[in-house]
Amino acid sequence: MIRPLQQDDALLADLAAARRDPAALHVWWLGQSGFLAAWSGVTVLFDPYLSDSLTKKYAGTDKPHVRVSGRVIAPERLDFVDVVTSSHNHTDHLDPETLRLLAQANPGLLMVCPEANRATVRERSGLPDERILGLEAGGQSEIGNLRSKITFHAVPAAHEALDVDSQGRHLYLGFVVRLGPFTVYHAGDTVRYAGMAERLRPFALDAALLPINGRAPERRVAGNLDGPEAAQLAHDLGARQAVPCHYDLFAFNTASPDAFVAACEALRQPHRVLRLGERLTLGAADRR
Repeated sequence: MIRPLQQDDALLADLAAARRDPAALHVWWLGQSGFLAAWSGVTVLFDPYLSDSLTKKYAGTDKPHVRVSGRVIAPERLDFVDVVTSSHNHTDHLDPETLRLLAQANPGLLMVCPEANRATVRERSGLPDERILGLEAGGQSEIGNLRSKITFHAVPAAHEALDVDSQGRHLYLGFVVRLGPFTVYHAGDTVRYAGMAERLRPFALDAALLPINGRAPERRVAGNLDGPEAAQLAHDLGARQAVPCHYDLFAFNTASPDAFVAACEALRQPHRVLRLGERLTLGAADRR
């Protein structure tokens, strides 16, 4: 079992220390595609999965979801979150056992998701419609009732295709989030598709959070970028920092970050491999 670098009380202490430096952008990896970003008193939680719901669901089946890493923190202890995202409806990105506890701990919590998935988000989170912000690909929304304004831009994600519902609304999205002078891209689950880099490059990304577990038919789950593909995409986007994710959670659906690191080094793409619970901090100097 992989032990997080920081978890529980140690993680909360690091969160508190980092929030005393409001001019910098702080990002923690919480496992799978879950990240917590903090800037200027605002906290955004991307696609959290902080339970064992899938392990319990698939126990005794022919596709067991055996955990290979410990949980970083219980969701109810994150009682300072302003916004939580769900890029799509798969449980490791929209987990009711995580979201309902987050909603109870954060009475003013807002949730950002694909508009096509609003009903499922409402059901799993327990949040009322007025606290769910549904976006379509190409749309954006500024959340101005927080301590500092932040802007969400929705971009298509292909897991493994650019799937839409009967109304033509995308079922999978990535989110580009502007927090003051910083811009973070959370890809959700995706492979590369035509025009993806051209769509994202103008955002001048400070950090690109990209899946690296790849595609393998024997897993019987939709695939993602693999490590070299994620490195190449980050390079083509001009990302100032590339961070891999979507590995080291379940034994049947993981990958080593070594190929990602090797590809980044060959491309001279700045990158950072985070351990579970570890923090990445970007300041003004990093933007220059």
